[in-house]
Amino acid sequence: MNPIRVALVVGTRPEVIKLGPVYQELRRREAFLPLVVATAQHREMLDQMLPLFGMEPAIDLNIMQEGQTLTEVTCRAIAGLEGAYAALRPDVVLVQGDTTTVLAGALAAFYARIPVGHIEAGLRTGNKFSPYPEEINRRLTGALADLHFAATPLARENLLREGVAAETIFVTGNPVIDALRLIAARQPSLVGTPLEKLVAEGRRLILVTAHRRENLGQPLRNICRALRRLAEDFADVQVVYAVHPNPQVRGVAQEELGGVERVALIDPPDYRLFVALMSQAYLAVSDSGGVQEEGPGLRLPVLVVRDTSERPEGLAAGAARLVGTETERIYREAARLLTDSQAYRQMRQAPCPYGDGQAARRIAEALEFHFGLRSERPEAFNPCCGSQR
Repeated sequence: MNPIRVALVVGTRPEVIKLGPVYQELRRREAFLPLVVATAQHREMLDQMLPLFGMEPAIDLNIMQEGQTLTEVTCRAIAGLEGAYAALRPDVVLVQGDTTTVLAGALAAFYARIPVGHIEAGLRTGNKFSPYPEEINRRLTGALADLHFAATPLARENLLREGVAAETIFVTGNPVIDALRLIAARQPSLVGTPLEKLVAEGRRLILVTAHRRENLGQPLRNICRALRRLAEDFADVQVVYAVHPNPQVRGVAQEELGGVERVALIDPPDYRLFVALMSQAYLAVSDSGGVQEEGPGLRLPVLVVRDTSERPEGLAAGAARLVGTETERIYREAARLLTDSQAYRQMRQAPCPYGDGQAARRIAEALEFHFGLRSERPEAFNPCCGSQR
């Protein structure tokens, strides 16, 4: 029997991190032939991540252009993916998350009458402009998908409320926890790297990522000003901001934080070094969905600098806190964790509700079930049972 041809579509760094463990799991199983299709929506950060998981693109569309708009990215991705699917003839297409690449990957597969599996399905804020354009990307992808790999029971409930057939939903956990455990097991170190000096003895590291489209402009300035105040008011704090290459992010970060003592603006490090930074950080300040999931997996408290979150499980568990984008509130919440040891300890001890490191296995088994290679559905991830870490 010929192996099932599985196209994994990636365009950004988070997609590689979360699809990397799935790719590796599929490669271990003779029933599957995983084929990586790269849109290169984010060229540099994509190239940085692919080797970490041994992912060599079968086709690289290389669509990235300077100053590209959402419309341009979408049109180039759909056109390129049409040709890629015709050449590779996949039996199923896997997309992950909520980027423009995800929507284009699902839509092009629908046009070609190829089944779509959506990993990290069912995340919702209920506000179509927050996050923008991700909320609509994932809703539309959900309408196009044939298989829905929900990370949590709550995500499954969201899909059921929207009328998605229960038999098409598999609760798998999020493969970001698989990736996190894989890299953490290698004990990544900052020693001998340019980042080593940023983790000085006796200093508490605040790790920052902030780049979402809805935060560009004044919200990002507010975030930066809160970080500046924290560095000025707490002599033992070191702020490390991994700055996205978007010029609208870099410009504001440099204007507001450039030259500030104990604030380091760095390029986004590869994932091994980022995990090492998270492992040594005292606190994360982020608008990233991935960091909201990774933080609880490493017992790292996360202040979410957004007005909404499609990941309420971490908020409910107490591992993350939604603090908006106003300078005063961000400063106040961070200062509380820097001065109130009990409040900090409570966040550190909160459980991780996003996965147990077995998401890739469950996704592979769900594909086997879908294609008739196994008779029983894989067991669902239950954050209330079994290993939480």
